[in-house]
Amino acid sequence: MKNNLLSEKLAYTGVSSTPTHLHLCTYNEAEVKEFSGNKFSEIQGGINENSINWLQIHGLQDTETIRKIGNYFGINFLVIQDILNPHHPTKIEEYDSHLVIILKLFQLEKEDQLNKQQLSIIQGKNFVLSFFETENTFFNDVTTAIGNNILKIRTRESDYLLSVLLNDVMANYRNTISTVEESLEEMESRLLTITSASDIGIKIQTSRHQYMRIKRAVLPLKDQYSRLLLSDSKLLHRANRVFFNDVNDHLQFVLQTIEICRETLSSLVDLYISNNDLRMNDIMKRLTVVSTIFIPLTFLVGVWGMNFKMMPELDWKYGYLTAWIIMVVVGFIGYWFFKKKKWY
Repeated sequence: MKNNLLSEKLAYTGVSSTPTHLHLCTYNEAEVKEFSGNKFSEIQGGINENSINWLQIHGLQDTETIRKIGNYFGINFLVIQDILNPHHPTKIEEYDSHLVIILKLFQLEKEDQLNKQQLSIIQGKNFVLSFFETENTFFNDVTTAIGNNILKIRTRESDYLLSVLLNDVMANYRNTISTVEESLEEMESRLLTITSASDIGIKIQTSRHQYMRIKRAVLPLKDQYSRLLLSDSKLLHRANRVFFNDVNDHLQFVLQTIEICRETLSSLVDLYISNNDLRMNDIMKRLTVVSTIFIPLTFLVGVWGMNFKMMPELDWKYGYLTAWIIMVVVGFIGYWFFKKKKWY
């Protein structure tokens, strides 16, 4: 990885091939206006200094457009570099004129595959910028709420819009970690049944990998969001603090669930190891029972296999049949004995 302090060039370092697309929603108490385009110049005229301007950027391929957006809203060059780096750790930073929040969004696909993408949000006095790596509809419910003026959202400041967006992110975390928790509980139930745990080790490893990715994305918010709540930033109005406290409640729930998942994973590993020992003991017990049944049969075969001349039963007409009957009876008696003792 190159030193970003030694480069003046912006480059998107992710893998998404989504072309950059802009969607601007400008609203106030009286009206809502929407603009779309691929270049900043196509929507720049729609920005209204007397309204709240929410600009959604989908796709980070066009770094020049990203640069122009940053310059227009007074965003630090290093912040723009962080936005274009999808591997940047989760963080919350305060500047004089804006707040910067870099988060991860999760999506569980089939076969327990956990996909993530970076979401960057910048909030200023009268604007909110949200940067996605791909084209998606994650904030469509917020757009609908603005259009319908739900909870008088159009009469509130930009920090209220930020709290609404963060609530959507917390909902994503809650749904994801709850799904992982349910998967762990299902595995725990399966592990309690010896015969159904053959492939559980791979699933435990998959769940552990999912847990670590979620933990790395969410855990930094624990301290950083607390500092944001205690901040005296002029961008966060006292009237809207209650909504940020609500976001914090959801965050605390996610953090608690993450801790529960950690403990569950730890117990699952112990249970899996114990379960393997129990299965091995069960196999060894069965092999021991079978061996014990055949020990007297081996003895009889060994006796009759000796080549002494004076063994009258060797010349007896019914000797072979009698030998088979004796061996079957002895084997059955051994099996019946172990079955009665419930050793088999």
